[in-house]
Amino acid sequence: MNREKRKQAQRKRRHYRVRNSVHGTAERPRLAVYRSLKHIYAQVINDDEGRTLVATSTLSKDVDAPKGGNVSAAEAVGTKVAELALAAGIKQVSFDRGYARFHGRVKALADAARKGGLEF
Repeated sequence: MNREKRKQAQRKRRHYRVRNSVHGTAERPRLAVYRSLKHIYAQVINDDEGRTLVATSTLSKDVDAPKGGNVSAAEAVGTKVAELALAAGIKQVSFDRGYARFHGRVKALADAARKGGLEF
């Protein structure tokens, strides 16, 4: 198995491991974070119904962030997702970091969402 295939398989295993323990309900939906090289995305999802309740990213027009995948952009996305979730009546969420480690941009997004009023 070459290096890229092995890395993809490891990433997939990490993602499955996290998703087996995190599940979004109507009372406590899942805040899923996806981090790419250029952007960061956040969604609040009710897994029971299979519906995305709130979504935002660095590509969204309403996010006032520098374009790109840096920590300040992640903080702006975290603040915006907290604002949208509170407007939708969502106060508590379960945090789903996906395959990414909880540091850097993912941690910055989570801290900004906490500061914005979300509890997890």
